[in-house]
Amino acid sequence: MADPSSYRPKPGQIPDSPGVYKFRDEHRRVIYVGKAKNLRQRVANYFQDLANLHPRTRTMVTTAASVEWTVVSTEVEALQLEYSWIKEFDPRFNVKYRDDKSYPYLAVTLNEEFPRVQVMRGAKKKGVRYFGPYGHAWAIRETVDLMLRVFPVRTCSAGVFKNAERTGRPCLLGYIGKCSAPCVGRVTPEEHRDLAEDFCDFMAGRTGTYIRRLEKDMMQAAEEMEYERAARLRDDAEALKRAMEKSAVVLADATDADLIAVAEDELEAALQIFHVRGGRVRGQRGWVTDKVEAVDTSGLVEHALQQLYGEERGDAVPKEVLVPALPEDTEAVSQWLAERRGSQVSLRIPQRGDKKDLMATVQRNAQQALGLHKTKRASDLTTRSRALEEIAEALGLDTAPLRIECYDISHLQGDDVVASMVVFEDGLARKSEYRRFQIKGFEGQDDVRSMHEVIGRRFKRYLQEKERTGEWEEQAGGTPADGPAPTGPAPTGPVPAVGPTAEDAEPREDDGRPKRFAYPPQLVVVDGGQPQVAAARRALDELGIDDIAVCGLAKRLEEVWLPDDDDPVVLPRSSEGLYLLQRVRDEAHRFAITYQRAKRAKRIRTSPLDDVSGLGETRKQALIKHFGSVKKLRQATIDEICEVPGIGRRTAESVAAALASTAPAAPAVNTATGEIIEEDDGGSS
Repeated sequence: MADPSSYRPKPGQIPDSPGVYKFRDEHRRVIYVGKAKNLRQRVANYFQDLANLHPRTRTMVTTAASVEWTVVSTEVEALQLEYSWIKEFDPRFNVKYRDDKSYPYLAVTLNEEFPRVQVMRGAKKKGVRYFGPYGHAWAIRETVDLMLRVFPVRTCSAGVFKNAERTGRPCLLGYIGKCSAPCVGRVTPEEHRDLAEDFCDFMAGRTGTYIRRLEKDMMQAAEEMEYERAARLRDDAEALKRAMEKSAVVLADATDADLIAVAEDELEAALQIFHVRGGRVRGQRGWVTDKVEAVDTSGLVEHALQQLYGEERGDAVPKEVLVPALPEDTEAVSQWLAERRGSQVSLRIPQRGDKKDLMATVQRNAQQALGLHKTKRASDLTTRSRALEEIAEALGLDTAPLRIECYDISHLQGDDVVASMVVFEDGLARKSEYRRFQIKGFEGQDDVRSMHEVIGRRFKRYLQEKERTGEWEEQAGGTPADGPAPTGPAPTGPVPAVGPTAEDAEPREDDGRPKRFAYPPQLVVVDGGQPQVAAARRALDELGIDDIAVCGLAKRLEEVWLPDDDDPVVLPRSSEGLYLLQRVRDEAHRFAITYQRAKRAKRIRTSPLDDVSGLGETRKQALIKHFGSVKKLRQATIDEICEVPGIGRRTAESVAAALASTAPAAPAVNTATGEIIEEDDGGSS
């Protein structure tokens, strides 16, 4: 590990002009490339106190052994040079989007004498017009098959083409009218190239012209009583319309745009791009990247734009690029895109209308792609084993934690405080073991105290199970004949007074199956830092449990905290162990917040009518519908309530009594206007 001060440039040595800089390691390999409007200010930031640097930046500067820079004239040149160097050196600390598959494109080889339409993958070639990418090759072939009626362009390979030239007989497509057969001279090279260019124009979104022309020719042929020709033209127009229907209209103004969305967490990011041409989605693709540098959403977008358009020219760069966040230097990036396109490019965030709605769809695809990537990564047995071993090594455990329990506290400004417990066994979620808790030991917001209560309640139940099954007595006389090995002595410290709620209660019958809290974990993970970890450890100590490891995962910097340690354990960014801990923590957070929201929604929907015995949901709705609100129902007499179908006198008396017992206090007054605020709780039920 190098000391950044050992290679820090001298004061005044770095110019204050735009440029690009490179960090190299001790072997002279480029490990990071960056650009700056002002090289002096940007590079100097890397040589401040290491404690003030982001953990990923800190790792980079301590891995590097030297820094160098190149001055350029403009910020656009800096952007271009940064892209070129990232592509050339492939630095390990730069964000690089990687794809898990090769997307197929519809390609037209305009660089050949007789252009060919085909499916292509891999690197793009000069002189070839590309459309897409598409999700599946069969989607391309279906579209081409429909369009060959109108644009009978060559689709055969070079071998088939030469064999047809030699024999003087076209292939089957030539006989059925889906190829103009340039191989046997039915059309000249110029006529065939015109067909290929018309095909490209149609695929590029200029569809209305051709369909209107076909319909006009069809009407003219019908007027001249050339009905067979008119029928062929009608079928051609229908074929083009069917080809267009395969990509639905998403933007009514025939927009050419690329929409980019990003889904990210602390370690990874997924990118999704929708290519819209002529108002229709013509292609889609996605990338995933490790966040190896300290980068926010705008930085991820800038890297994506560089990778997406770094090799493109002309119409391949659309008129509009819609993004979730603008790059830091929007003007320079827009100018760079305009230079590549050859005309103005609009780079902006959609604010309203169809474009914003479509961006939401792209965002959902990005979220799903990130979730799918994490699922694939987590499902690999070798990866899971390595993750558990890394956790054991980092935390100093004797064995790999095959059962991990994670706890999280959730509330809304101190109301509806709940907690979650999620279980991972052998690195995979065990959802049947998930539990949820209501915090009832106190009122208000106190995450540390809540964590202490939840851990105490959970492990109190575990000790009760051991006592009920007689494991302690068996332990005193020898090793139990069966069942899990005891993981701690009998409790010697004080036991929390708060018992389990309905959520963590369980049946007591002896059916031979393990009960909900019968199995102890090897590792308890809490969502939080030092205070939450200390509270969890204290709860275990009070119960006399000293052989269950505890750690906390702080979300801001993904640091792992251990009890009684002043400094956190920082796992490497590429660590599978950190990735597993993060998944466990995120799952606990999801489970907790889902429960908290459900409780809050249930509380908001409560009504005084809920306390009326025997009054079901149907009759409650009938009462509210008849009177309009609970307020008006409260003012009604028993006889008036009896008029509601299905409501008898005894039920009406119960309703009136329940509403009378929950009569509202004096009306509230708006102190600003002096108006009385009318109560209207008609929607509360």
